[in-house]
Amino acid sequence: MDAPLLTALADPARWRLVSLLAERPRPVGVLARLARARQPQTTKHLQTLERAGVVTSQRSGQHRIYALRPGPLRELALALNRLADTADRAGGPKETFDRYGASLEAERRAAEADRWADGRSFGFARSLAAPGELVWRHLTEEPLLARWWAPDGLRVCELVFEARPGGRIVLAYRDAEDADGSDLVVGRAEGAVEELLPGQRLGYRMSPLLPGGGPAFTAHITYDLTSAGAGTRLDARWRLTDSTVQSADSIAGIEIGFGQSLDNLAAVLAAGAENAEA
Repeated sequence: MDAPLLTALADPARWRLVSLLAERPRPVGVLARLARARQPQTTKHLQTLERAGVVTSQRSGQHRIYALRPGPLRELALALNRLADTADRAGGPKETFDRYGASLEAERRAAEADRWADGRSFGFARSLAAPGELVWRHLTEEPLLARWWAPDGLRVCELVFEARPGGRIVLAYRDAEDADGSDLVVGRAEGAVEELLPGQRLGYRMSPLLPGGGPAFTAHITYDLTSAGAGTRLDARWRLTDSTVQSADSIAGIEIGFGQSLDNLAAVLAAGAENAEA
């Protein structure tokens, strides 16, 4: 997008001149009078617009006549429309953002006292293009977990997963574009493995931490793996306990955020299957 054009159009006085020139070409003096501005200042504005390519001029006797060049405006309009279409595409980040906002508002209204969300449950199911053994490794091995265990737009910046009963779990996220770690950690959770039946069932508890360090709530999460032809069906279930009033923001993001993480897992496994066939 043309930065000089945007800068030129950002000034209300210059925008007024563009509007006047859209009606018809006009000399500087007339433009100054219609814009209720001094002629020297109007001339400077017109020169800025001309350098940006949105107006052109020619001398006629003692007058300099300015005219609008519609091409750059059309190109700008197309660029802005493309940006709007990208942001507004079906199933895109804007739609997800709006869904999260609606969920956030509803959960904040509901969180009137501690334990307000205890007993709440969420279910997720995915058909994965990989055998159960490989899916299990992606659920329990840190290097493979780190490839998918974060919602869209985030990346895993700290991960501990001790795949044994009672094993410690730590998960922390940063913004995916925060490569140097200069921004705050977006989220951090700690927990422990509770159940481990290799290749079949995994259970653990996780507690997202509030800014002060205390747990927002505890999620008891189970995965069940079932063979489905050449692939695997994964059923995940969340059950909440120990919910605090401050947990509303975290709970509002469970359905969308964990769903996106599982979609990432499915994509990682599908890409691996495609590479194996190539």
